[in-house]
Amino acid sequence: MIYDLLLLGISLLFVGFIFKKILPGRGVGQMETEELHKEMKDNKDNLQLIDVRQPEKYAQYHIHGFRNIPLKYIRKQAKELDPEKKTIVVCRTGQQSNEACKRLKNRGIKDIHFLRRGMSGWEPPSL
Repeated sequence: MIYDLLLLGISLLFVGFIFKKILPGRGVGQMETEELHKEMKDNKDNLQLIDVRQPEKYAQYHIHGFRNIPLKYIRKQAKELDPEKKTIVVCRTGQQSNEACKRLKNRGIKDIHFLRRGMSGWEPPSL
C-alpha cells in the first residue's frame, strides 16, 4: 500500500515535470510560419529574432535576420536585448525555443514568442 502511494507520487511528479518542460510558459506565445512571415515583412524594425541552436547548426542553415544565441548563453545575453521589442525565438523543433522564451520572460522580455515546430516546420516565404 505505501509502496503504491509512493510510486503514484513519483509518477505524478514526473508527469508534472514533463508538462512544465513541454507547455509554453505563462505569457509566452507560439507562432506559426505564416505569422512569422507577416511579422518579418510588416514589423521587421521592431523585432528581435533569436536562434538558440548550436553555432554549427545555425551555420548550416538559418532564417535570414535571426541572431544566434545558443540556449546555454541565453540568460547571460538577455541583458543585451531590448525588453520592449517583440522577440521571436526559434530552434530545431520548438522545445528549446520554448525553454529560452521562459528564461527570457523571467529576465524581463515582455512580448515573446517561439516558432511552433521550429526549423523543422519552417518554409521560406513564397515569392
